[in-house]
Amino acid sequence: MPGRIEDYALIGDCQSAALVCNDGSIDWLCLPRFDSGACFAALLGDEENGRWQLAPSGAGRATRRRYRGDTLILETEWETSAGSVRVIDFMPHRGEAPDIVRIVEGLAGEVSMTMDLRLRFDYGHRVPWMHKADGQLAGIAGPDSIWLRTPVEVAGQDFAHTAEFSVSEGERIPFVLTWHPSHMPPPKPVEPLTALMETEELWNEWVGRISYTGTYRDAVVRSLITLKALTYAPTGGIVAAPTTSLPEALGGVRNWDYRFCWLRDATMTLDALLRSGCTDEAASWRKWLLRAVAGSPEDVQIMYGVAGERRLTEWEVDWLPGYEDSSPVRVGNAAAGQLQLDVPGEVMNSLYLARKAGLPREEHMWSMQQALVKYVEEHWADPDEGLWEIRGERRHFVHSKMMCWAAMDRAIRMSEEFGYPGPVSHWRGIRDEIHAQVCEKGYDPVRGTFTQSYGSTEVDAALLMMTTIGFLPPDDPRVIGTIEAVQRELAGDGFVRRYPTHEGEASDGLVGEEGAFLACSFWLAENLCLIGREEEGHALFERLLSLRNDVGLLAEEYDPRAGRLVGNFPQAFSHVPLVHTAYELDGHRLDLNGG
Repeated sequence: MPGRIEDYALIGDCQSAALVCNDGSIDWLCLPRFDSGACFAALLGDEENGRWQLAPSGAGRATRRRYRGDTLILETEWETSAGSVRVIDFMPHRGEAPDIVRIVEGLAGEVSMTMDLRLRFDYGHRVPWMHKADGQLAGIAGPDSIWLRTPVEVAGQDFAHTAEFSVSEGERIPFVLTWHPSHMPPPKPVEPLTALMETEELWNEWVGRISYTGTYRDAVVRSLITLKALTYAPTGGIVAAPTTSLPEALGGVRNWDYRFCWLRDATMTLDALLRSGCTDEAASWRKWLLRAVAGSPEDVQIMYGVAGERRLTEWEVDWLPGYEDSSPVRVGNAAAGQLQLDVPGEVMNSLYLARKAGLPREEHMWSMQQALVKYVEEHWADPDEGLWEIRGERRHFVHSKMMCWAAMDRAIRMSEEFGYPGPVSHWRGIRDEIHAQVCEKGYDPVRGTFTQSYGSTEVDAALLMMTTIGFLPPDDPRVIGTIEAVQRELAGDGFVRRYPTHEGEASDGLVGEEGAFLACSFWLAENLCLIGREEEGHALFERLLSLRNDVGLLAEEYDPRAGRLVGNFPQAFSHVPLVHTAYELDGHRLDLNGG
């Protein structure tokens, strides 16, 4: 059985990623890309759906684990009656092919070890043909091939390959797993210890460019490393998470594929990277964006594949039971076809911040931005599905309208601050019209709060973003009233839900509860500080930090009743507001207010 979501650690090579449980089992791995079919899918089923365990014989959970310094190299240690041992897991910088390197290191005494490898391509569906070749173990099924190289003798039985061996103090025993297309000759394998040294050097060099030096350095740097790991290096695309179908409620149906590039999530990630001095990633993402959205603004999607693919057809993997029987397991995401009018505002804001951070002009970028602004001008008054991807009737979501305001505002700023040509007076008129309408139709003066949508009596945690985008200043009574309404109506056990749930059905039209949304909880902490309630904001932020697992990672949501992380993991949309809120609590405010 898979572990709890918080029992996993992430390793990756900025093209794909694996989740390693604290019992030494890799239970999730997609190769060669984040969105490829999984060859280890035990996370969404059991060991027969594919896993690779490497641990002391008969041992359970590890005694301790950690990342090696500021890297993505995982070290897992066990203390046994016979001695102690460490397993070092990492994915080297991608060369000819993706590799996973596991090094067993004896620390004391002599420890008996067991390796159990169960390859299952196509999300646990296809058992490969296994054979020995050139001293390596090879597995082939259709287009996929994986090679295992190790000095340990490996035996096959019952569709699994196992090894029993011992490791003594000071001894290192490597295992290297390499994927490549089955019609191609096997690539040259990496040298494990050299790859370890080079991988550590690469991460240390990258972290050395991070500019954050505040109170929460460890949490911020680990979050930024995680965001970097979710970047698809060949194109600059940024995935929301490396997993699919980890449930928002244990045993529920809110199970979505997050291995794609949401424009909103990516732009927020870009903001966090820019504020921290990671301009190379920002430049790569900007180029990815220009390629992905090329064409008519009418055809801009809310999400794309890592290389800019548009067709993300959603289907159900009916042979996988789902994490803790949370079905269905989904691949692809039908939300790609939704209308979400906040996205142009997110994109415009991110590109504006990129210019403020010193990124140079990009050829054709302003033409694309002008087209986006024209689209907002023509469609801002339309209803949409909103930030939370409502699968029901479209509405006039207040947050969406505020982001349409932000799109026009950032176009004006680009012209006034950087000299980009455009009809600034015309844009200013539309911006002011949107602002006036939102304040008239999206605000409930009786209750003193903005509402989820026009005519609604409910609030929405997305409204907390109005201060950070500059729609209203934090000392405005309407802002304070909205923050207090979110606390009153959406916060439970100190954490914030996205929107109300009534009699088992949420405002997104789906049945069942969901956990507290961590991004919204971070937004509340940031807003409390913005309105002068610093002690309360700091306390909430510290409590949110305590939800991170032992290696500093967060899922999308948290279930206060079960005391567990839920949702896809690790989630960019949780780590990004962690970074933003840390900057706010340290007094490094990004002031966009006024207007």
